[in-house]
Amino acid sequence: MRIVLAHNFYQQPGGEDSVFRSEYDLLRLHGHDVVRYELHNDAVQGMGRLAVLGATMWNRRSHAEILALATSHRADIVHFHNTFPLISPSGYAAARAAGAAVVQTLHNFRLLCPGAVFFRDGKVCEQCLGLRIATPAIANKCYRDSRVASAAVTTMLATHRALGTWADAVDAYVTPTRFARDKFVAGGLPPDRLFVKPNFLDPDPGPGDGDGGYAIFVGRLSHEKGLGTLLAAWEVLSESVPLKIVGDGPLAPQVQDLVARNRAVEWLGRRAPAEVYDLIGRAALLVFPSECYETFGRVAAEAFAKGTPVIASNHGAMADVVAHDRTGLVFRPGDGPDLARQVRRLLGDPPMIARTRAAARREYLDKFTGPINHEQLLAIYRRALATAGRHRDRPAA
Repeated sequence: MRIVLAHNFYQQPGGEDSVFRSEYDLLRLHGHDVVRYELHNDAVQGMGRLAVLGATMWNRRSHAEILALATSHRADIVHFHNTFPLISPSGYAAARAAGAAVVQTLHNFRLLCPGAVFFRDGKVCEQCLGLRIATPAIANKCYRDSRVASAAVTTMLATHRALGTWADAVDAYVTPTRFARDKFVAGGLPPDRLFVKPNFLDPDPGPGDGDGGYAIFVGRLSHEKGLGTLLAAWEVLSESVPLKIVGDGPLAPQVQDLVARNRAVEWLGRRAPAEVYDLIGRAALLVFPSECYETFGRVAAEAFAKGTPVIASNHGAMADVVAHDRTGLVFRPGDGPDLARQVRRLLGDPPMIARTRAAARREYLDKFTGPINHEQLLAIYRRALATAGRHRDRPAA
């Protein structure tokens, strides 16, 4: 197939960027003719507030560039990963004008929640789910802690909802878990265009041996990622269980404070992917304590690839990805003592460790490899092409 992959990079690198690059590599590996269209949020720094608002609503420049690229490439598919804020929904119109089917991966909940994560004031919040205009997000400053910025995002979402963009302009949506799909259905997206395809890890890094005897956390050091819960659990566990923390973020000072008081905790900061995979593979378990829903949690797939069981919050996408007593354990979201209990339970049961390590590795091989993901993605592309063919005539290739 001839494919354009489009992505708007955030200023802080994240999992969406990794998925975008991985899918590009995967499609090329399988012989598809793929080109990339990329914008970066660093460009916002040189724009005025009105210019950013206008681009978020409908970016004429990205429309012209995507139309030209998709036309010259004779694209069958234009697959968007993130359009916010600079690509904008104008990218969909450009793709259709070029005769391509439109696919959108839903990496977060932005279409339903201006803050994108259903998380506010330290807890899950679904106040805007299903609303035509997400006015609570403005009152609560859910985007960048600013009413003005929140109003801008809310206006964009409401305008395109009213215009039918989300319902009509996209031929197929990709969600990483069934939980995420259900939320988007509840938020009004067309169920017949919502498809579940998990994230993946390719090439296979191979299993680790789990001989390190430590637990590991990998991710952003922030409230929504469950750092408070993680630190509370290690206040209970004290120095009985070594913990390695990989990542950086706003709660770094709290991590430093725990490290100063607990010799069993080590903060490694950011590390290269190859080193992170090695650390995960040597860990006895990976902790995934996120207090927001997540849409997938790529780090869980990375742990499964290394054969490392996961202890995760029992809500949102994590409950879809981690099977309790099979590929790991789950605990009550936000409950540090319960997380500590599950860590002790797993580490205190060597047969369970062996069983969950084997099951985690099987889970990766069954669901999260490159070849499996490629077939799933092609099936979605074919459905998108069929949908596109029903609402317009495609130009001859």
